Amino acid sequence: MNPLLRRILERLIRTGNLRITGASGKIYQFGDGSGEAVHVRFNTAHAERAVALHPTLALPEAYMDGEVDVVEGDVLSFLHIAYENMGMEGINPRWTRTVEAMRVAVRGLQQINTASRAKRNVQRHYDLSGEMYKLFLDADLQYSCAYFERPDMTLEEAQLAKKRHIASKLKMKPGLTALDIGSGWGGMALYLARNFDADVLGVTLSTEQHAVSVDRARAEGLENRAHFEIKDYRNLSERFDRIVSVGMFEHVGVNYYKTFFEKCATLLKPDGVMLLHTIGRSGPPSATNPFIRKYIFPGGYIPAMSEVLPHIERAGLVVTDVEVLRLHYAETLKAWRERFMANRDRAKAIYDERFCRMWEFYLAGSEAAFRWQDMVNFQFQITRKNDVLPMTRDYIGKTEKALAMHEMAHGVTAPPEPARPRTRKVAKSK
Repeated sequence: MNPLLRRILERLIRTGNLRITGASGKIYQFGDGSGEAVHVRFNTAHAERAVALHPTLALPEAYMDGEVDVVEGDVLSFLHIAYENMGMEGINPRWTRTVEAMRVAVRGLQQINTASRAKRNVQRHYDLSGEMYKLFLDADLQYSCAYFERPDMTLEEAQLAKKRHIASKLKMKPGLTALDIGSGWGGMALYLARNFDADVLGVTLSTEQHAVSVDRARAEGLENRAHFEIKDYRNLSERFDRIVSVGMFEHVGVNYYKTFFEKCATLLKPDGVMLLHTIGRSGPPSATNPFIRKYIFPGGYIPAMSEVLPHIERAGLVVTDVEVLRLHYAETLKAWRERFMANRDRAKAIYDERFCRMWEFYLAGSEAAFRWQDMVNFQFQITRKNDVLPMTRDYIGKTEKALAMHEMAHGVTAPPEPARPRTRKVAKSK
């Protein structure tokens, strides 16, 4: 085994049961032997050197390329050992803290998300085959954190609960106009149009998502109330009673927080309500994981709360409620990962083996970050005046119960399962 990699692992892995087979075939044992056994095999000396020098990028790349395999356990169980040990006091070497400080210092250069670049970044991820996303998402194609009111909820039930939760915080009522910034495949906008007779505009930069959203609105007979456009939120000019944004703020970039909230302030009517649902970090500001930035979400960044609130305040907006969803995304990602792995052969038929290994690492790494690192979800409720909403939060729960009863009365416990399309081969991953 590479000497530097061995020294790092000996210092890092104090607990757990980790075996590593080096490129030479020799097996090394790390940890105290407790817990689930995990066995990782390095197939090349190149991978050993690369992981020793730049583990956060080189390890997933080596896994993608087949230079590293998990032969006992899986990627998630390996990351569990790594993250639990990294959290122990004094384990992180000084040089890793120095590298992290450098990454934070240059992160602004990695998030120059002009309108044209933002569109390209979105297309890199969200214009992948819609058939592939249907392999692991719920029937409503909700690609964001679900809301598990009960631990025994299915993914479909939890995603429906998420939409109820958000609609209740928006204090929706019939006849309002609403804007959905980053509308995805249209699920949230259609929910508001369907349940509140709202006039909803959903904007996205994804051609694939826009086409699906338009088709769904037409199929439900909601095309007169749910409208979808391929448009950057910065180019909007009309005003709305309600603004919702779910899972889009992660793509804005720290350089554009001021622009985002100032624009929202101009788009929101004086008595309007906004709900921003975004991944966040419970710790201090950091930098985007290099693997995620390079392969999954170019231009993306997960903010600390301290980076968001000042821009809301300076835009003249009022934060009326903040909720931190802990572990909800971990459970969401668990469901996605299990569904993806169950349909892995179909994903491989659409793309290729390297793509599947990349998504295995992405889903497992994301779940690990929400379980054992500082990833959470923030829901910011925002207005322009402090007297728009009731003085207590009771209305949120009452509205959720009323919506749930309405859905139950109409037999809607979760969106119906769509027909799964036949797989077709598309471009190979790069």
